Amino acid sequence: MLGQFLEFSVRTPDIIETLGFYKLLGFRELDSSDIWSHRYAVVSDGVINIGIHDRDFDGPALTFVHQDLARDALSMSDHGFDFKFMRLDEDVFNEVGFSDRDGHAVRMIEARTFSPPDEFMDNSLCGRFFELTLPARDVLRAGRFWAPLAPELLRMRETPTTHMRFNAAGLPLGLSESIALQTPSMSFLCADKEAVWIAMAQHGFKHKEFPGFEGAFMSISAPEGTELFLFDEDFLGELYEVDESDEPPPK
Repeated sequence: MLGQFLEFSVRTPDIIETLGFYKLLGFRELDSSDIWSHRYAVVSDGVINIGIHDRDFDGPALTFVHQDLARDALSMSDHGFDFKFMRLDEDVFNEVGFSDRDGHAVRMIEARTFSPPDEFMDNSLCGRFFELTLPARDVLRAGRFWAPLAPELLRMRETPTTHMRFNAAGLPLGLSESIALQTPSMSFLCADKEAVWIAMAQHGFKHKEFPGFEGAFMSISAPEGTELFLFDEDFLGELYEVDESDEPPPK
C-alpha cells in the first residue's frame, strides 16, 4: 500500500544551514529534480535519505513513492481511508498525505524526486543507520495502525518499554514509548567515536552525552530539530536466524 520508501522529509527555514550540517557529518548530497517549486535538497548515507524542504508542511514526514497513486488513493478513500490532503490531477504532481494515530505525517507521491544513492556509498560519521523511530503514546495502539501498511514486523520488545520495529516499504520503522523521545528521530550504530568527537569539536554541533534514549551514548541535534542518536549496539539486540532444517550442524 505504501509503495517504496523515498525519504525522511524535514522542513527548514534555512536550507543552506541544514544541508551544511548533514554534509559535515559525512552525508552526501544527491542530484534532485525540479519537481518542487520550493528549494529542495537531499542527502544520504546510502541507506537513509533525508529530504530537506524550504517550505511549510506537516512535518517531518515519512515519504513514499507509489506508482498509480491517483487510482489507488481514490480507492483507499472510497474504502474509508482518511487522507488529510489529496492533490490528484493530470496537471499536477500527484501527492496525498495522512497522519498516524500519534499525529506523525506520512506522504505518498507519484514519482521519485531525486536520483538514487550509490549503493556503495560509505556510512556517515554517525555510523550505520538502523532505525527511524516515532514516539508513540501507546505502541500497541500505534502498531495496529501501522500493521496493515507495513505488515512485516521485524522485532518487538515488551520491557522496560514497549518497542516495535516494522519494515515500512524498505524503511526500518520503530515505535517507542520512551519519554526521552520527543520527535521522529534517527538511530545509528557508531563504531568510530573519536571521529564523532572531532566533528563535535570542529563544528560546534549541539549534542548531548547519554541523552537517556535506549542507552545511546550521544544525541546530535540537527538545525531543523531532528535528533540523531548514536549507539554502541542495537538496543533491541542482535537478530539471530534460526536454522529450521533437519540437517545436523556441521562438525
